Amino acid sequence: MFTLMVVVFILGYTAIALEHNIKVNKTASALFLGVALWVLLMLDAGGILSRDIGGRFSEFLNSHPDFASLPQWEQYVKYIVDNQILEFLGEIAEILFFLMGAMTIVEIVDQHGGFKIITNRIKTRNKVKLLWIISFVTFFLSSVLDNLTTAIVMVALLRKLIDHRHDRWLYAGMIILAANAGGAWSPIGDVTTIMLWIKGNVTTGGIIPKLFLTSLVSLLVPLIVLSFMLKGDFEESQEQHHEKENSATPATRRERHMIFILGVGALLFTPIFKVLTHLPPFLGMLFGLSLLWIFTEIMYHRKSELDEKEKRTVARVIKNVDVPTILFFLGILMAVDALQTAGHLTLLSQWLDKSFSSPYPPNILIGLLSSVVDNVPLVAAAMGMHPAVSPDLVTAASGISSAYVVDGNFWNLLAYCAGTGGSILIIGSAAGVAVMGLEKIDFMWYMKHISLLALIGYFAGILTYFIMFG
Repeated sequence: MFTLMVVVFILGYTAIALEHNIKVNKTASALFLGVALWVLLMLDAGGILSRDIGGRFSEFLNSHPDFASLPQWEQYVKYIVDNQILEFLGEIAEILFFLMGAMTIVEIVDQHGGFKIITNRIKTRNKVKLLWIISFVTFFLSSVLDNLTTAIVMVALLRKLIDHRHDRWLYAGMIILAANAGGAWSPIGDVTTIMLWIKGNVTTGGIIPKLFLTSLVSLLVPLIVLSFMLKGDFEESQEQHHEKENSATPATRRERHMIFILGVGALLFTPIFKVLTHLPPFLGMLFGLSLLWIFTEIMYHRKSELDEKEKRTVARVIKNVDVPTILFFLGILMAVDALQTAGHLTLLSQWLDKSFSSPYPPNILIGLLSSVVDNVPLVAAAMGMHPAVSPDLVTAASGISSAYVVDGNFWNLLAYCAGTGGSILIIGSAAGVAVMGLEKIDFMWYMKHISLLALIGYFAGILTYFIMFG
């Protein structure tokens, strides 16, 4: 069963990567995979746990001496069901509730046209200036919003500015690069950085100063190269630059601004909430959501003349939240946790430690892999291989590498490589897949015109990090 778990994981992962070819949604495959691996572990609990790879099962028994008198099968049940599954489920729930709160906040701001405060201020027709403005707006916007939402918002803006679809593709490609680069340096900018931050592998004060310049360089290098290739101005778009402020939403301009401030403020306040209260970040996100919810309820209560269908309350908008994505994360993280409990990740960790003495090669490999496969399980697997340790525990006698301390080089490089590596291929990130669907960008076109730029920017960022922190 130990080997079969690996085979099933590879097959399930292949199904996730080829969802469009096999016509099965990746969420369905991920949920099946998450359950199947725990079932296989349970069916051969004696054979797998008797290996005690990494000593996790022995440590559990030592910390619960009252279980020593129980039959061996009951010990296995206690360990897997009452300890491991519940422990992992608590960690996963923190991530899922955080994402659910963030996605709801973004959706309510978008439904009320809040992001037009940013997009309606872009008026230039110069190709190079527009490229830089679009890229930088995306870069900073994706550090607050998720990459997927940022990409969707910015592609909608492109359609207002550039008529010809093929002319938009180059800018859409840079949106993918900028969204992934911007999400890598912020603790709330990407699902993978959220995972690392919530688990305590990185902190806000550590990841931002260490990765901001690194991520910026990974965007600047492609931008500079493209700037020499573009010349002239775009013709005036047939579509109006600015939609009438009151035509798309029942909220007034002042109310839209308030919703935008409350929504973005809630996202930005979450890291501060964690520092001030030491409570899990998802509580700060839910707190921000509650304030936005209260404001919109009061706002619509005053608009009694509106029909119920016109009111875009949180209770109504929350139905638009991408629940399949939430369930995908649940399935894939449960699958990775099953491999961690069985000991597969410990064996992989031991092999990597013997093969590489530096944190750079494994993370570079993870980044390149994330251009083909989803970066969430890659990061989850890396987190399962090594615990983040306190700097106080790193001594010459401990044998623990300083790369694995909280805010250590391994975790920062993991956040950067997994985040930006997905830009190398258009299918390597949620932002890329979304833009590909919206603009019908051809896979080979992206590979020919954008992939090399993304690859150069990826390694330029790694070189920048190496120069800064060795």
